[in-house]
Amino acid sequence: MDETGEQVTLREKAYESFTRHLLARDVKPGQFISQRQLVELTGLTLGAIRELIPRLETEGLIKTVPQRGLQIAHIDLSLIREAFQFRMILEKEAVAFFTRTASDAEVQRLLHQHRQILEQIEAGGPSPELEQHAQATDWGMHNAFIDKVGNSILSNAYRVNAIKMRLINQERIRIDGRVAPVMREHLSVLEAIESRSIEDAVQRLVAHISNARDRALAI
Repeated sequence: MDETGEQVTLREKAYESFTRHLLARDVKPGQFISQRQLVELTGLTLGAIRELIPRLETEGLIKTVPQRGLQIAHIDLSLIREAFQFRMILEKEAVAFFTRTASDAEVQRLLHQHRQILEQIEAGGPSPELEQHAQATDWGMHNAFIDKVGNSILSNAYRVNAIKMRLINQERIRIDGRVAPVMREHLSVLEAIESRSIEDAVQRLVAHISNARDRALAI
């Protein structure tokens, strides 16, 4: 691998390490952190961290505060509104495309996953393991809509926003205790997709995202 390739790999490793620690809450939204602390956190070089910072600033995951240093993105009302609005714009197009083009097998797989979770809740109630599985299923459905479009620009933009959405979820609207209502909202969207009703699928997805946004803003 040439030097340029090594530099790209280091930058990607630094980015992946940072976002992994961020989502694991090893660093918290609003926290101030130094470049040296980022080196310790990621286990990568200071040079890699210095190359990483402009990307994190561009994506809104970190900002430089004069006289204070680097600050992890703070979860405030402005971020919540903007992240949800951006998500809405992308997913409306994605779910319409998914409704038109997804195979019956793809749709049935998602329906089965959600119905199975609801059956488990009705049989034995929620558990930490089931809630974790439900959260992964939740993200998996939305990612499936985006990935189906096959547009790398859209997918990359969604991926960055998804990091912010997960931070918002951790701070304000965790699925814990709300598995059944969320799964039912998802099933409503998926049943519209199953019937190939684009208008219904879009409307139900908008209602689902709006409900999550309103809960986040209300706290």
